[in-house]
Amino acid sequence: MRGGLAAAAVLVAVTVVACDDSGGGPDPVVEGTPPATPYSGPLYVPTKAMDESTPEAMRTASGAAGRALECDGEIYHGEGPDGWGEGDGADTPKDGLKLFFRMFEPGVPRYGYRVERRDHDRVLYSYDVGGRTKVAVVVAKDQKDRPGWGPETDASCDPAELPPSFTDTQEYEVWTDRKGARAPVAEITGHAGPEHCDWQSAHFLDLGRGEDRRSYARDPEGVLDTEAMLTAPYDGDVRMPADAHDTGYRYHDRQLWLTDDRATAYIRTPDGVEAWPLTKHGGPACR
Repeated sequence: MRGGLAAAAVLVAVTVVACDDSGGGPDPVVEGTPPATPYSGPLYVPTKAMDESTPEAMRTASGAAGRALECDGEIYHGEGPDGWGEGDGADTPKDGLKLFFRMFEPGVPRYGYRVERRDHDRVLYSYDVGGRTKVAVVVAKDQKDRPGWGPETDASCDPAELPPSFTDTQEYEVWTDRKGARAPVAEITGHAGPEHCDWQSAHFLDLGRGEDRRSYARDPEGVLDTEAMLTAPYDGDVRMPADAHDTGYRYHDRQLWLTDDRATAYIRTPDGVEAWPLTKHGGPACR
């Protein structure tokens, strides 16, 4: 979140999507009413690549983009993009933004950005929800060994703070909490197993943050190697343990219940209760 800055005024939504003059779909940049207090910090902040993914590390790695965010919770992603060089740079800032999407395939909306701040050699593009910046990308001109415009830093809030119209198209799930609010994906999310491993009939639930992050598995067709991957077999029809408690987390008709040891995720549905075992080694992986 922006330290010491007042909250931005609500951005007036633009209902007309401009066409991309390059023929590559909708223009990523839209017009809109700027907030009363746009980001006023420097557009260049020295960055440092970090080996960890804590919020502090992502803020360090994402420079000005991380500072421009207005998250309800913690920063979810932040870095200084690399991987482009001489010959890749664009002629305009907007084309530099398009280069960011084309080269890095970020898990954020590709359209609906506006210019929040512009300096002579840098432009801050922001994707706003309710007048607050949830995705920020700084493009810069003529960096060392990189002539032209290209992405310098980017950062984003948790996907749960993005519109359902976007997150509903993604592979992850956005659950709700006890109050019915969208729960952070960094705290809880689910996803189907990867098709290239023939695990698409399985389903995984990731719960907790940092070192407490755990993964549970639903495996109705037995496609997972139970002995190697799971701490116990999956059971699709169990009695809810007497000491289980309702976490308040919901995803459609699924309810998450846990016992104090959190060894099994009990998923209540209209059809009964399923026991999803913990996965081993922090979660399954396939190649």
